Amino acid sequence: MRTSAPRRRIALAAAAVTAAALLLTGCQTAGPAGSANVAEASELPPLSSLTPIADPTAWEGPTTAVIGGPSLEPVADHPEAQLPATVISHDVTGDREVQVTDTSRLLALSITGTIAELVDAYGLADNLVGRDISTQIPGYEDLPVVTKEGHSIDAEGVLALNPTLIITDGSIGPTDVVLQLRDAGIQVVTVSRATNPEGTYELAREVAAALGVAPLADTLNEQLKQAIAAKETEIAKLLPADPKLRPRVAFLYIRGSAGVYYLFGEGSGIDSMITSLGAIDVAKEIGWVGEKPLTDEALVSLNPDVLLVMTDGLASAGGVDGLIEAQPSIALTNAGKHRRVVDVPDTLIFAGGTRIPDVLDGLARAIYAPNSL
Repeated sequence: MRTSAPRRRIALAAAAVTAAALLLTGCQTAGPAGSANVAEASELPPLSSLTPIADPTAWEGPTTAVIGGPSLEPVADHPEAQLPATVISHDVTGDREVQVTDTSRLLALSITGTIAELVDAYGLADNLVGRDISTQIPGYEDLPVVTKEGHSIDAEGVLALNPTLIITDGSIGPTDVVLQLRDAGIQVVTVSRATNPEGTYELAREVAAALGVAPLADTLNEQLKQAIAAKETEIAKLLPADPKLRPRVAFLYIRGSAGVYYLFGEGSGIDSMITSLGAIDVAKEIGWVGEKPLTDEALVSLNPDVLLVMTDGLASAGGVDGLIEAQPSIALTNAGKHRRVVDVPDTLIFAGGTRIPDVLDGLARAIYAPNSL
């Protein structure tokens, strides 16, 4: 039963605001495009109970990663916010100081749902009055969705909820809509965007500060660090003893309907994920930085054993067959010859936040023990 928080009515202009769709492509920061694909919470046997395949470079056939969890428990239960809290909002127009005075009616908006998950981790999910399409916190699925297809903000939907505070990382827009919501009298705090553990720890601190529960960030970050380290230790036991059999992995960002095929490298967030999995990041080998259009020459020379893709992206290309038909160079790689494509739910692969251990767990199963799935 959701508790009713004090409400503050906001005087708004009568003119309706139409939010333009935010189309994400590989040239932008990593993230899903228009997908509500979220893996349902699953109970999976521990990694330690699995028998890894002898040679993960030779496995035949595609695999869908199953992400369990959420496994990290909240660090508090309805903590009392210390308000007002003065924080720095990282707006596109420059940093500005914001004094947060009311967190009773929250919207936590990001393309991956990470910010809402952090709100939940701090024990304040009951303060959420709506959600973005990617947020799937167990028990809060019935919250009104305030993002449209393509992850654009539904301004009218937001205004109808009378939020007292919006926390966003700028991954959902358009920016003009966010500015209009701020100008309408809603407090808006823009936090940093996380694509790896280090970025997540900073994001956790910023979100905690905006919520008026800053001391809880240290507790959450310590628990998350321990959970990631423990998961990496579990994964290490699945690795083949022969270093030559460690799989060479490449991540492809695919939007087949738009003809978008990008290879992701250093700084994309995928690089840290592959490292934690004990696999070989083929993009790192050639110093591939950021996200760049895929070339036949690059892919063939990298010769990955495994291709990581997003589930909706693979579907947009027509599955594995459609992907190979659209990019024939894939057929010349070990991954293509073995049809070794691992797809991951779109909103989780770049989620960061409290789901990092769960995503690592799911990817490790798909790469090292696909027969368990």
